[in-house]
Amino acid sequence: MEALVTVAITAIGVYSAGKMEPFWGKDSYRIVIDEVAGMCLSLCFVPVRWQYILIGLLLFRFFDIAKPLYIRRMEHLAGGWGVMMDDVLAGVYANLLLQIVVLINPW
Repeated sequence: MEALVTVAITAIGVYSAGKMEPFWGKDSYRIVIDEVAGMCLSLCFVPVRWQYILIGLLLFRFFDIAKPLYIRRMEHLAGGWGVMMDDVLAGVYANLLLQIVVLINPW
């Protein structure tokens, strides 16, 4: 169910961000659905524990701010895709590392 919600948020985000870009500019700070989608993705398939949520948030914010490993390149995609995909990829990287944390230290 969480994956379905995340996909829906991402799809709505691609559409709505693409519609708002002509008015607000490229990847405007006013568009936050990309952050929501990325954070949701970082927590997909992770047990609901406050420790994992906190670690997921920190990992997501790290990847979202530092933009390593091709994340910055996603911003160059056209329209709403460019707005959303950098945060989606940051969420994927955060989730991968969080899955390792869950395997190593299951609280």
